[in-house]
Amino acid sequence: MKNILIIGAGRFGTYLIQQFAEQGDEILVVDNNEDRLEKVLPFVTSSLVGDSTDPDFMGSIGVNNFDLCVVAIGDNFQNSLETTSLLKELGASYVISRASRDVHEKFLLRNGADKVVYPEKNMAMWTAIRFSSSNIKDYIPVPGAFSIFDVEIPKSWVGRSIIDLEIRQKMHLNILALTEDGKLNMDYDPSEPFKKGQTVMVIGKDEDLKKHLDLDY
Repeated sequence: MKNILIIGAGRFGTYLIQQFAEQGDEILVVDNNEDRLEKVLPFVTSSLVGDSTDPDFMGSIGVNNFDLCVVAIGDNFQNSLETTSLLKELGASYVISRASRDVHEKFLLRNGADKVVYPEKNMAMWTAIRFSSSNIKDYIPVPGAFSIFDVEIPKSWVGRSIIDLEIRQKMHLNILALTEDGKLNMDYDPSEPFKKGQTVMVIGKDEDLKKHLDLDY
């Protein structure tokens, strides 16, 4: 369980709050709009109406006591920038800031953000890749030109096993799990032949994934 400060209770902030709440984290949310705060009250430990660019107000919160601070402001980049900078000045240990344009990321990092997230861009990328091939069930990008894909078993794999195909040695891919009839199996037998209808969760370099899984992204 973590103590998390979220600044901004718009759509992005609300989704974050709900997700952190499901994980059992303690959340303080700050917003200058009381109506937005009322909508997230069931999910947070506490809330404050205030201006996140005001040093006195933010200083009273004790931002250095939080494990994570998230600047989820999306409609006012100036406020987002000032808030990010102020959090670091006040001793915040880790700050994640939201960007809505490519150029924003550079300025946020220069002003103290430890990590910048770009929800719209990331979602657009995920959607384009997820639906680029009909056999893709899910997709997770991994830093360093790696990805995790959940895909239907390629036709050429059916009737052959992980050992037979030498998936790690020849394809440079690693199988994380198999799914059959909606059941996820992470303790699979590498000598068991693949079956039609199974899906496989696999991690590897993008170039190897494209080559051996017939992916087009």
